[in-house]
Amino acid sequence: MTTDLAKFAADNNVKYFMISFTDLFGGQRAKLVPARAIADMQEDGAGFAGFATWLDLTPAHPDMLAVPDPEAVIILPWNREIAWVPADCVMEGKPVAQAPRNVLRRLIDEAAEQGMRVKTGIEAEFFLLTPDGEQISDPYDTAAKPCYDQQAFMRRLEVIQEIADHMLELGWNPYQNDHEDANGQWEMNWDYDDALATADKHSFFKFMVKTVAEKHGYRATFMPKPVEGLTGNGCHAHISVWDLEGVKNVFAMEANDSSQTAELGLSEQGRHFLGGIMKHASALPAITNPTVNSYKRINAPRTTSGATWAPNSVTWTGNNRTHMVRVPGPGRFELRLPDGAVNPYLLQAVIIAAGLSGIRSKADPGKRRDIDMYAEGHLIKDAPLLPLNMLDGLRAFDADTSLKAAMGEEFSTSYIKMKKQEWNSFTGYFSQWEKDNTLDI
Repeated sequence: MTTDLAKFAADNNVKYFMISFTDLFGGQRAKLVPARAIADMQEDGAGFAGFATWLDLTPAHPDMLAVPDPEAVIILPWNREIAWVPADCVMEGKPVAQAPRNVLRRLIDEAAEQGMRVKTGIEAEFFLLTPDGEQISDPYDTAAKPCYDQQAFMRRLEVIQEIADHMLELGWNPYQNDHEDANGQWEMNWDYDDALATADKHSFFKFMVKTVAEKHGYRATFMPKPVEGLTGNGCHAHISVWDLEGVKNVFAMEANDSSQTAELGLSEQGRHFLGGIMKHASALPAITNPTVNSYKRINAPRTTSGATWAPNSVTWTGNNRTHMVRVPGPGRFELRLPDGAVNPYLLQAVIIAAGLSGIRSKADPGKRRDIDMYAEGHLIKDAPLLPLNMLDGLRAFDADTSLKAAMGEEFSTSYIKMKKQEWNSFTGYFSQWEKDNTLDI
């Protein structure tokens, strides 16, 4: 039975709803709607001028309506008079094809048609900076290897604990929080879930972290590489596929399978899904690493801690964090490519699109590598390198016609067009580096 948002408001003393959607660039857009008006909004949606957001729409387009998904409503733990609800974008009665949540919904339906239910968990990393974004917020967080630093954790306990308390209240089952590998960097983990639920939680998590940080006088950023020389913000995704009832993990090892993946507890179907990820790996960064800054993380030199914790080539392995994909245990694998700027809905969508492609074509993931890629990666001559910059990433995605089709032609056309405009804006920017290195030539 569909949740009646008007009754939900009355039962929970909610006065307002934030009807929210995410655009192609990952920006979250919202309208604040009084509870007295939510019944009409639940049926018809809240009106937006699509051109005012990054959705590749013009001023001549009719109103875009954001129709709230009542099953995903969340009461703000820090202001219980307001509830946040993600929405699906509709125009003239039809889903907006390039809207990220719609792209994900369509791919979830495709997986379901094949009897598959994709479940994922993510590891969202972020920095706490000063309000101007120029410095790490804690001037005493200076250790060469700051990962798990207990005292640094205590100095920002009020922020991390408040966010963790909110997740506990929301029933997300958070299970660990830590100071990450860079000075000023944090990671907070919660239970895996169905792909759409994970995407909604990921979106809300970013909103919540930024809001709580601002309350305490800091600025939270998920920017891939906000501080030169330090480890960047990843967003590792843990992936498994289940039957439609969510009871049987179809990625779990099957009897009499002697493949390399079976040694690690991954089934034949899991191997083909992983094969799809590897097959489309060169095109994935256009989605999983969507900004100019993203490539300063995946192509970074050694950081002050001694490791970037980011891949730069297309390889997979067992329980080894120096590769693009690792299989840490039976029935699942971890994609370590995505970064903090990734669009929560497009991340899930491109994983499903690539994985379904692999299953359809019975793709093989190729040779498993069990070396330390940071120390010995130069010895591997047959593994493709990941794109060097955003433009190369977009070109690789544009050339991958099957992945573009799987993501949706309207989406892919709009996304490539708008991201190339972003690249052109970047290349038109004159930096201090150019003057320092060219002025006297």
